[in-house]
Amino acid sequence: MSGADPATGGPHVPSPAGPAWARWVGRFLARVVWDTHVTGAERVPRTGPVVLAANHITLLDGPLLIGVSPRPLHILVKTELFRGPVGGVLRAAGQIPVDRHAGRPALQSALGVLRRGGAVGIFPEGTRGRGTVEQVRAGAAWLAVQGGAPVVPVAILGTRRTGESTHGLPGPRRDLVVEFGDPIDVTAAGLSRRAAIDHAATSVRDAMSALLAAAQARTGVELPADDPRSSA
Repeated sequence: MSGADPATGGPHVPSPAGPAWARWVGRFLARVVWDTHVTGAERVPRTGPVVLAANHITLLDGPLLIGVSPRPLHILVKTELFRGPVGGVLRAAGQIPVDRHAGRPALQSALGVLRRGGAVGIFPEGTRGRGTVEQVRAGAAWLAVQGGAPVVPVAILGTRRTGESTHGLPGPRRDLVVEFGDPIDVTAAGLSRRAAIDHAATSVRDAMSALLAAAQARTGVELPADDPRSSA
């Protein structure tokens, strides 16, 4: 869990210093270890709060997104990874642990990042799979509505191929694809907060699905055909 800030009693909001250096690690992975092709980075607003919502295929997606994002990024990462040395690195990098069964503390921490004008990354599917975004959770929509932030859909391709493990890593110098879509304004005048979040969640899912289809058609890099969750 993210926990509370002992100084204020409110949600813990990670320091912006972590993502500043973590970007360089991500860039090394994206550009040196793998060959990542990035499209649409100029579509990400350079100032103000923003939510980057990406599909989720494998363990590499988070570090890759941090490395290619044009802004320092705090990503919501499942709390199980915040153990041992890896957990120490994730905390130092300013990432936010999220309990998928009780995610409100993590969302409150991410909201604090948005309210200071920062950027938050989230995988709305909630777990690694095919990355088709057929089903998404409302976290990205909640953050966008509560934080007054646009949502930028992100398509990630190539980090896992059919038959590969969601826990593994692609071979060195594999071609990877990250494409940023146009920002989505989720404001909906006249709706209740709950209705606005539901509307935003549908808008985010549809935009992510359309971006994934376009990115696959443009690059020829396809999502994996198998869903490891169906055989668990």
